[in-house]
Amino acid sequence: MMIARIAVIGAGTMGHGIAHAAVAGGYETWLYDVSEEALERAEASIDRILKRSVEKAELTGQDAEAARAQLRTTVDLKRAVIGADLVIEAVPEKIESKIALMSELERLAAPSAVVASYSSSLSITEMAAVLSDPRRAGGMHFFNPVHRMKLVEVVRALETSPETLEAICQVARRMGKEPVVVRESPGFVTSRINVLIGNEAFYLLQEGVAAARDIDKAVKLGLNHPMGPFEMTDLVGLDTRLSVLEFLHRTLGEKYRPCPLLVQYVKAGRLGKKAGRGVYEYT
Repeated sequence: MMIARIAVIGAGTMGHGIAHAAVAGGYETWLYDVSEEALERAEASIDRILKRSVEKAELTGQDAEAARAQLRTTVDLKRAVIGADLVIEAVPEKIESKIALMSELERLAAPSAVVASYSSSLSITEMAAVLSDPRRAGGMHFFNPVHRMKLVEVVRALETSPETLEAICQVARRMGKEPVVVRESPGFVTSRINVLIGNEAFYLLQEGVAAARDIDKAVKLGLNHPMGPFEMTDLVGLDTRLSVLEFLHRTLGEKYRPCPLLVQYVKAGRLGKKAGRGVYEYT
C-alpha cells in the first residue's frame, strides 16, 4: 500500500506537529482546521521548527524549503481529504467528536484511504465502527513535541488489517519515528504508565511532601526522565491529563482516580502552558 499524500485533520499542537513530521518525511500534506487563525499559527510554528532545524544543521536550507513546499492548508475538509492516501485525525480527545469526524471521512475520503486516529487513550475500534470497512483504520499515538519525540504507538484495533498496520508503520518510519505496535487497550502502554506518574506527583504536592520544582528535579535526576511530571503535565495540558485519568478510572479502576488537587487546578482554569499557568506560571 503506497502512501503519497497525507491529510492531517486539526491544526492544534499535535496536529501541526504531525503535519511537520509528514512534510519532513517528504509527503504532500494537507492540514485542515475550521479556523483560519489556527492554520496561520500552525504554519508559523512549522516555519519556526524548520528554521531551527537548519540552524542546528539537522536539515539543509534546501531540504527545509522542499519540506515547506509540501504543505497545504485549508478550511475545506473535502479538499483536504479527497485525494489523501492516509488521513490522520488530531481533533480534541473526545470520543463523540472523533466518531462524528469518522462519519465525515467515510463520506468524503477515498474508500481505499487509510484512516489513523491520534489518541492517547480512546478506543480506535469504537471510532472505526462507523466506517464501512473498519479494517482500514488504526491508531497513531504521537508524543509532544512531535518534532523531537521519536516514538509512535501504532494501535491495532479489533479489525485493523495487517496491511493497514504496515502502511502506518512505514509512514512513521519515513517521518523519522520508531513505531511500536500495541493492541488496543485503554491508555495503550505509555499513557497508562505516564498518567500514574503524573497523578502520584500531584498527590505528593497535595500532601506537602516536596515543592513542585523539587519533585520535577527528583524525577529528572533520580529516574533519568528528560522532563519532570509537572513540566510534562503543563505541556500536555492539565485538562487533557484529567480527561485521560477519568477515562482510565472508568475503564480500569480505582488506581487511576484523579488526585483532587489536579481536579481543583483544572476547575481554576490552570490548564498549563496554553493557558499561561498550570502547576507553573508562564509569561
